[in-house]
Amino acid sequence: MSEISSAALVQLALDLTNSLTNHDRFERLLNTVRHTVNCDAVVLLHVQGEYLKPLALQGLTKETLGRRFEIAAHPRFELISSSQTPVRFAADSKLADPYDGLLLSHEGDLPVHACMGLPLLSDDKLIGILTLDSMVPNVFDEIPKRTLDIIAAMSAATLNTAILLQQLELLSKHNQQVVAELTHEALVKDGGELIGNSEIMVKLKREIEMVAASNFSILIEGETGVGKELVARTLHRQSSRSEGPLVYVNCAALPESLIESELFGHVKGAFTGADRNRTGKFSLASGGTIFLDEIGELPLAVQSKLLRALQNQEIQVVGKDDVEYVDVRILAATNRQLKVEVEQGRFRADLYHRLSVYPVIVPPLRQREGDISLLSGYFIELTRRKLGMSQLTLNASAIKMLNQYDWPGNVRELEHVISRAALRARSESTAAIVRIGLTHLALLLSTNPQGDDSKNKAEDSALEIEVLAQGNLKQQTDDFQRQRILQTMTQYHGNWSATAKALQMDRANLNRLAKRLGIRVSKSIVIDNNDGGLGNG
Repeated sequence: MSEISSAALVQLALDLTNSLTNHDRFERLLNTVRHTVNCDAVVLLHVQGEYLKPLALQGLTKETLGRRFEIAAHPRFELISSSQTPVRFAADSKLADPYDGLLLSHEGDLPVHACMGLPLLSDDKLIGILTLDSMVPNVFDEIPKRTLDIIAAMSAATLNTAILLQQLELLSKHNQQVVAELTHEALVKDGGELIGNSEIMVKLKREIEMVAASNFSILIEGETGVGKELVARTLHRQSSRSEGPLVYVNCAALPESLIESELFGHVKGAFTGADRNRTGKFSLASGGTIFLDEIGELPLAVQSKLLRALQNQEIQVVGKDDVEYVDVRILAATNRQLKVEVEQGRFRADLYHRLSVYPVIVPPLRQREGDISLLSGYFIELTRRKLGMSQLTLNASAIKMLNQYDWPGNVRELEHVISRAALRARSESTAAIVRIGLTHLALLLSTNPQGDDSKNKAEDSALEIEVLAQGNLKQQTDDFQRQRILQTMTQYHGNWSATAKALQMDRANLNRLAKRLGIRVSKSIVIDNNDGGLGNG
């Protein structure tokens, strides 16, 4: 192995200077590394608190970019992160490899292979690591130390430049300690990060970045399960109020008789049961942000008082004549179409216009092309940590099924499907690497994908052929769902809310499913006959 040439260094410097985006910089860096060092996979990871986030990779599956590796849970990452110099692992090292099952050039458990990691330091502080893997054992043993030092320095400089540029672009007003705390909180909390590189998600992130700095009221719209609460948390974190409180209120869960008290507070003796003073959510959120989830469920009487809070930043505590002034930014979310609610007199038009100074629409998962693999990787790693598993991966057939499913429950449904499939896969496997295949997903999704899957494992291919041969699994599922909804709807005399509660479903999801199945309520429960259904009820 020869040392890295001066020409390669000059070319890389020119490439990095001409690169306009971090993605370009990272790709050109990895290309230079692979040109210098013969390897099957190279990954650039950024340290975020106690986790490593892959920023760019070559030679590993795409879903790896969605993973967040806990350093303490991976001995190889832990050794690299605690070192000041490159770490070369013995070809027969017994330490678990975090990339088992993820290498594109090799399917299955990794055999004896070469592995090396370079800590990336800036001002003696670890900011990331660069890992290299090769299926040829001992191939890294003869690389000169100077070559590795140069590669580490180039990688650290590239990553540090990207970090500094990102901080400048965001015009962050927070010091490094606050940024680190917020980043750590976002990664530790389930769903704490907006994951997705699809065109529609990139547009959403830009909108959030643009409007977060303002003090406008924001109406977040979208179907159930798309991540409206996550968007609200992101807006708050990127705003000038990020050091203030973010108070969450689920308007749909508040008893109608207590909504006003919950929002604005009450004094002792204001009503029966008010045995002490209570501070309302608006007062608690003063100096920060209040997030009103499911705002379409608020009664009209409370909407008028909420309008006063938006217009004049003043509230009236229940049982007091005086008004109190609060400094609160309002974020609201709904899966209803508030324009329709306004037209039908169920929502105040003036409140709607006050809330929707800048509406943010969160796209459903079915419109986020390419994001399912990333999200699957994120939830796979999250589930692996929760279940204490060595490694958890998705077979290509399973990824294909996930990409072809319609996802009526959106990101939340994907997370739950991954979690349940992981439990099923673990119960059937004794190997260190647990793989989720079609057999673990088929009964968890209401529809199944179609297509040739000849490259996948024999048992998965056999199951797919069997499902396609039956040809009626979707129809059977639809028939069962239709019959169950009709029975429950009849039991509750056509009441949508009661039916949704009995079926343990969100009302909006029930409405969409019923519409697809041809069920509607018009004095009596009826079913359209154009889809081979069960007939009129």
